Amino acid sequence: MLILRRKRNESLLIGENIRITIIECAADGVRLAIDAPKQISILREELSAAEQTNKMALTPDMNSVRMLQSIFQHKDSNQNNQ
Repeated sequence: MLILRRKRNESLLIGENIRITIIECAADGVRLAIDAPKQISILREELSAAEQTNKMALTPDMNSVRMLQSIFQHKDSNQNNQ
């Protein structure tokens, strides 16, 4: 991890095509301007974590799928017996 100290209107470069500029420093946080190519995704970390949680929620747990299959099979066999 690299730790830097920057003042307002100072920048740092990541590689050749990403520039981060300090816009404002305040007691409650720092405002940054990030200039990067469009193909590079820039997300706040908490949004990235939420995105991963949502993706995991969309992926079915195979045990749950099997349980649902058995419920529907049981339900179908009961309806066919009536």
